[in-house]
Amino acid sequence: MIYLSGIAGDSIVDGPGIRTTFFAQGCPHRCPGCHNPETWPFAGGTAMDTQELVAIVKNNPLCRGVTFSGGEPFAQAEGFLELARALKGEGYEVASYTGYTFEQLLSGTPEQKALLEEIDVLIDGPFLLAQKSLEISFRGSRNQRILDVKQSLAEGRAVSIRSGRWLGEY
Repeated sequence: MIYLSGIAGDSIVDGPGIRTTFFAQGCPHRCPGCHNPETWPFAGGTAMDTQELVAIVKNNPLCRGVTFSGGEPFAQAEGFLELARALKGEGYEVASYTGYTFEQLLSGTPEQKALLEEIDVLIDGPFLLAQKSLEISFRGSRNQRILDVKQSLAEGRAVSIRSGRWLGEY
């Protein structure tokens, strides 16, 4: 089961194209200026299973990608891992926001690392109010990176996406 604070069925702000975004309930980071502070408490949210969530995605014929947001998806790594695997099996691109850095997740719990291995694109790092920008694509603050996870894992270091649709280039 995954505890969600909400679902956006036709999001165009959480990645390129029309995406489904799942908002995790619970966040340990509590970044000042966060635009989703209602997701901070770990108590609450709606419990949903993987099959329900995959069905929601598949019912939208325009959806090509799914984004995990929060709250903190990696605080529920086991549930989001199961969901990521199911979505990848259906051919969807899977992206995730996290307040952790790529480097922290590499040395995190086994479940966090396994979830990381199923993600295509990671937007990492805490939201920093002092670095807030409305001029950057798919990020809230300039410290956050948009990472190609497969390449990052292969090279053993964070590899930023340098061009293409994740940077607003179509």
